[in-house]
Amino acid sequence: MAAPSQPQQATYDAIVIGAGIQGSFTAYHLAQRRRDTLLLEQFILPHSRGSSHGQSRITRSAYPRVPYARMMPDSFHLWQRLEAEAGISLYRRTGLVVLGPAGDPELEGCRRSLGTDQVLDATVLARCFPGLRLHAGEVAVWDGTGGVLFADRALRAVQDVFRRHGGTLRDGEKVLRIEPGAVLTVTTTAGVYQAPRLIIAAGAWTGALVAPLGLCLPLQPLRINVCYWREKEPGSPSAGRASPCFMALGLSRAPHGVYGLPALEYPGLVKVCYHHGSPTDPEERDRLPPGTPHPDVALLSSFISSYLPGLEPRPAVVETCLYTNTPDEDFILDRHPKFSNIIIGAGFSGHGFKLAPVVGKLLCELSLGEEPSHSMAPFTITRFPGVLRAAL
Repeated sequence: MAAPSQPQQATYDAIVIGAGIQGSFTAYHLAQRRRDTLLLEQFILPHSRGSSHGQSRITRSAYPRVPYARMMPDSFHLWQRLEAEAGISLYRRTGLVVLGPAGDPELEGCRRSLGTDQVLDATVLARCFPGLRLHAGEVAVWDGTGGVLFADRALRAVQDVFRRHGGTLRDGEKVLRIEPGAVLTVTTTAGVYQAPRLIIAAGAWTGALVAPLGLCLPLQPLRINVCYWREKEPGSPSAGRASPCFMALGLSRAPHGVYGLPALEYPGLVKVCYHHGSPTDPEERDRLPPGTPHPDVALLSSFISSYLPGLEPRPAVVETCLYTNTPDEDFILDRHPKFSNIIIGAGFSGHGFKLAPVVGKLLCELSLGEEPSHSMAPFTITRFPGVLRAAL
């Protein structure tokens, strides 16, 4: 799918930079509205250099933060619409257990988002998730809508439907320069393109793209270890394919939270990860000095021994992914403060994949001057002081 090597020049109604799940859904919504849209990706697809690869992501209605909880019904609906358009299954409902200390604010927020007063004690939890142990003073909440999104399949599906609606996807083209104006010019390694609107959704590379446009966004790329743990007894009900997903919140031993998905990618291997990582440069995320410690893996080993004793406490497979975090872990979805036809979607902080259909719709609406379908107040750029600099 790599773009031809000869120089290209073309004019579009909209250009989207970044063909991860957020940029791809933005382009999809623009094409649905009959806008001639170019979607640019610096790497040859498919690739594993960003935040949208891999086979699985958790989806859920339970959310401690109200703005996201309000978006989730819309997101579920839009995922179902994509499934119908693509003619493939993108979601498996497994249910989701959210556990933590009784009264923990995040756990209580999740409970309120589900509209339930019910909490599960250790006895009840043992019936629906026999492999997951609660400890003294801990409770759990059940989210029956929770499940697994098939991530790689979803990314291909949204890009295929985008192209079916007339969109142009050019991969293997790195953006070299963005020139603002009523008609913007984007120069890549293979062409020069123009459009009256530009959406930047470039994940961990967003900061570098917007810096020459006078923006210094507080975006921190993190290298995440994605760990898979072997079942001691393969096929046991402890954490196999039929088990729910889970999230552990408010634990002193894991302040950023732990999450897990049933054995889907690798037979007999359960995905359990820490929701945090190490600061990194996305261009050099694999350049680790020999002997570099992995405190998150040690933390997870301890968690597994204590909460999931049916799994071996050493990971069988460790892969990597990127988060791009904001200081408050809320998204950035906003216009450039100086160039109103440049829209930025960034800082998805490890919880954006499930919401990508709504994020894409909001970025599309912002770029077209439409009234956003959800409140944008939590996602403004200007909530961070000092982001506007003189353009180079």
